[in-house]
Amino acid sequence: MRLATIKELLSSKNLLQEITVKGWVRTFRSNRFIALNDGSTLNTIQCVVDFENFDEDVLKKVNTGAALKITGTLVESQGRGQSVEIQVTALEVLGVADPEEYPIQPKKHSLEFLREKAHLRIRTNTFAAIMRVRSTLAFAIHNYFRENGFNYFHAPIITGSDAEGAGEMFRVTTLDEKKPPLTEDGAVNYKEDFFGKETNLTVSGQLEAEAYAMALGKVYTFGPTFRAENSNTSRHLAEFWMVEPEMAFFDLDANMDLAEDFIKNVISYTLTHCQEDLEFLENRLLDEEKSKPQAQRSAMPLIEKLKFVVDNNFKRVSYTEAIEILKNCKPNKKKQFQYPIEEWGTDLQSEHERYLVEKHFNCPVILFDYPAKIKAFYMRLNEDGKTVRAMDILFPGIGEIVGGSQREERLDVLKEKIKELDIDEKELWWYLDLRKFGTAEHSGFGLGFERLVLFATGMGNIRDVIPFPRTPQNAEF
Repeated sequence: MRLATIKELLSSKNLLQEITVKGWVRTFRSNRFIALNDGSTLNTIQCVVDFENFDEDVLKKVNTGAALKITGTLVESQGRGQSVEIQVTALEVLGVADPEEYPIQPKKHSLEFLREKAHLRIRTNTFAAIMRVRSTLAFAIHNYFRENGFNYFHAPIITGSDAEGAGEMFRVTTLDEKKPPLTEDGAVNYKEDFFGKETNLTVSGQLEAEAYAMALGKVYTFGPTFRAENSNTSRHLAEFWMVEPEMAFFDLDANMDLAEDFIKNVISYTLTHCQEDLEFLENRLLDEEKSKPQAQRSAMPLIEKLKFVVDNNFKRVSYTEAIEILKNCKPNKKKQFQYPIEEWGTDLQSEHERYLVEKHFNCPVILFDYPAKIKAFYMRLNEDGKTVRAMDILFPGIGEIVGGSQREERLDVLKEKIKELDIDEKELWWYLDLRKFGTAEHSGFGLGFERLVLFATGMGNIRDVIPFPRTPQNAEF
């Protein structure tokens, strides 16, 4: 007999058929009603047991968290809350869950408590809904790029270059940490390391993706990236997933067009395919915000917010215009910003980005043409010599969700920038080769996948939208 999923059974019209289902017990009431869930849906199916016909020792093992195999007849439900239920004819306990020890009992648990039980928190409705939405968003991303002529490119995880120039990287080495080989001047001799040089976990697959875009036209990466930032906040992870498309023959305007269309498309797909989970997460958020002051509550319910992004054009604003808005806004004049805006050239913080999105424009914003001094070396220098062809997409509640640019395709300009920043040209010899052999304008962007999941689910902490978060002092599980 084919194993049915609970999602299939709840929408089935084929009553009075014998079915077999497997799942985990959410509740067992009155020694009669089992609420069973198998992860295929938010909902449980009610399994009705005639306890007089079952071994009492078996029923004693039917506790929250236990895994069961149930065979029975699918019938119209006699109770409220579900259209069908199972009249149980056979019940097998596949795996017990001692109620004295199993931590995910049917009661309200704090998100902090559940983070400590990350291996079991997926059995709650909240985390099951989040991870189904995450899975759908990931599929939508691959689907979008496939339909738009992109090739999926696997960037290396171990790299000898720092794409961002940030220096906050995790070192990869096989040297003895207590007695590493030393050079004559007492420094660690990395020539004796596994790769013969210093290597790290990647912060971005962009540079390698550029190489492939300059042959395949349009490529994208979707993989893990790593930052050794000691930032213990609700917005930072040490290990996270990045989506990074790179396109030959794209200028900044085409790059912005693609990024906006891409985000709208994947959110629209998720709205269509995760309606049940999104409705649950919206109700969860509304319930959570009841205890907050009105000013701290979301401006829109979750689904309305997602539809607003899909249905409205993103506002495009130059960095220079944004600085003027921020310099003259009330929070800045009243010194309410933690980082006051005083002059052109300031690197915008999350509080500034969120003011622009949530207070001033009240819609997603694309900022472009940033000062060269606060952006990475590979961004194309504008004719003014002060700004680069960079763009960031800012979202309500999140701040920056996408960062991208038109890349510097001119060899002489790129070499000068590398020299200014004291970057070793030898480390980027292959990257410079791309400007020697058939150079052309090209662009790309990076989207932090967890920030997209954060936005789509309405969650407030990035640690709750990745299965096993990696943060400072935490590599559990």
